Amino acid sequence: MSDRRELANAIRFLTIDVVQKANSGHPGTAMGMADIAEVLWNDFLRHNPANPKWPNRDRFVQSNGHGSMLIYSLLHLSGYGLTVQDLKDHRKMHSRTPGHPEYGITAGVETTTGPLGQGFATAVGMALAERKLAQEFNRDGFDVVDHHTYVFVGDGCLMEGIAQEAASLAGTLKLNKLIAVYDDNKISIDGETPGWFADDSAARFRALGWNVVADVDGHDAQAIADAFAAARRSSDKPTLICCKTIIGYGSPNKQGKEEVHGAPLGADEVARTREHLGWPHEAFVVPDAIMRAWDARPRGEKVEAEWRALFDAYKAAHPALAAELERRLAGDLPEGFDALVSGEVERILAAGPVRQPVRKASNRVLGNLLQSLPEVIGGSADVSLSTLAWTGAARSITPDDFSGNFVHYGVREFGMSAMMNGMAAHGGLIPYGACYLVFSDYSRNAVRLSALMGLKSIFVYTHDSIGVGEDGPTHQPCEQLVALRAIPNMSLWRPGSELEALAAWDCALKRQGPSVIVAARQDGAAVMHGPDDLEGIRKGGYVLREADGKPDIVLVATGTELALVLEAGVALESQGKAVRVVSIPNGNLFAAQDREYQDSVLAFGTPAVFVEAASPIYWYQFLKGPGTVVGVDRFGESAPGPEIYRALNLTAERIVSEAGQLLR
Repeated sequence: MSDRRELANAIRFLTIDVVQKANSGHPGTAMGMADIAEVLWNDFLRHNPANPKWPNRDRFVQSNGHGSMLIYSLLHLSGYGLTVQDLKDHRKMHSRTPGHPEYGITAGVETTTGPLGQGFATAVGMALAERKLAQEFNRDGFDVVDHHTYVFVGDGCLMEGIAQEAASLAGTLKLNKLIAVYDDNKISIDGETPGWFADDSAARFRALGWNVVADVDGHDAQAIADAFAAARRSSDKPTLICCKTIIGYGSPNKQGKEEVHGAPLGADEVARTREHLGWPHEAFVVPDAIMRAWDARPRGEKVEAEWRALFDAYKAAHPALAAELERRLAGDLPEGFDALVSGEVERILAAGPVRQPVRKASNRVLGNLLQSLPEVIGGSADVSLSTLAWTGAARSITPDDFSGNFVHYGVREFGMSAMMNGMAAHGGLIPYGACYLVFSDYSRNAVRLSALMGLKSIFVYTHDSIGVGEDGPTHQPCEQLVALRAIPNMSLWRPGSELEALAAWDCALKRQGPSVIVAARQDGAAVMHGPDDLEGIRKGGYVLREADGKPDIVLVATGTELALVLEAGVALESQGKAVRVVSIPNGNLFAAQDREYQDSVLAFGTPAVFVEAASPIYWYQFLKGPGTVVGVDRFGESAPGPEIYRALNLTAERIVSEAGQLLR
């Protein structure tokens, strides 16, 4: 038995023992991929366990994250400070070894990989970020951004549609520093995959523009090393290495079977596997010689020190570029950004009330901000012009030129969103991506993961309601707003004016976490803003127009429905009613304010009518007394937008009537 096999067996038996102790987990993947992981981590991966956030490290993503004991074993063995006790706490409350790898919990884990395929797509985003930053900052003799992205994927990842989306774009963009390893063991939870997954994956990836190293014996260290060496030589394509492996390798009675995928081996089979692989050590014990061989800290310190010396020389030769790269990697916005925002406020206030499509207001604000934000990288799922995600400051990224700041993702909403997460996790870039609100359903799982990880990804959605009109109910969202607002750690904006759109972008760019900006296609309100409104907008909700005296009724709206409540307010005032108009462009932020502020804005105890062209469910939480919600609780129709508003009785007259009922 070779020394390399002994190193790989350390992964296998840590996995076996941990899953057995936890009585829960997925041992098969780690046991099957142990030989591949050993070669990658010991011979090719450039990383420093003493500094897991070293900027020029290679990125490693385990997309088949159910087999998390693979990466946890690697982190423990190579010196990341993950202790034996941490391993023993696998799947326990608040442990550093949760069931799936989680970003921000375990040092060395680059992204959360739960739902299959998303880790792969996220890795594509990381590789795109590396390519973009390398073109922007590298100079002759100073390749300060120069690293690979490695991603392990299983059959399940490649079956998921998001993998096809991301792989297609990665091939088109020629992301040659992306190397994916396919664990081809032909087993998934239901059994042997040929009955439901008969793809020729090598041929598929070749057709997508990938370099493919096929038919690699995933248990032959030399064959694996040769495959990685070939992949690293690829100059113009990403690479897929197809490794034939045996799931649960080494288990005499369970290897190659689905029963080893997601359950402990059992005490008897653990003993048989120890005997079969010649591992006489007690549970959780790895001999000192093997631990020393695995320790990556000396190598890591050396490669990082070499890079630091290179960067110091780069800094001396190109001080402005070095300072800019350091700023962006630190996540700091440029000096003068707040002054730029203040200038935008002055411009908007000076223009006075303007009735315009909210997407147009958002586009103008974004285009002006982008002049000073080179780290922002935009994109759209084939609707850049109709969403107005394309601004006057936008320049296309192409396969041969990454100097631009806009990615044409094609019709790939899910892939786009996960790739944005990869760029945000990589660092140095702030991504935004646009599509129609109704198609956020395609990508909601990636949006959810951005919130789970607390990444600065900005999702721009337009065509936000029945106002979409003639395209009909398939394109008219009604439940999406409440679904997106319900995601923990989400910040959703639905601005109704240009000042609110400015606040949305300002807050999204400063927030450490994801934001959704819903910018309607139809006209917003012609709002007379005051200089103090911005502070209230940033709190999520504020008094847009105060009543003359103590209010009799409060009218509340978001987005384009602000125009309706302003119109209804005028009508009610003509009847002698004192009307307060409140805008809540960000319910998530407003809900986070203290009760005193909320009560002051909503005039606690005063009858209120909430209006939004979407599911009414969300707004009942804010009713502090008598009130109602006017919304849309059904699918729309194919007709002009204003006609649908009237047909569904979402009108100023309806608001006046509802207010009248409350004031009887």
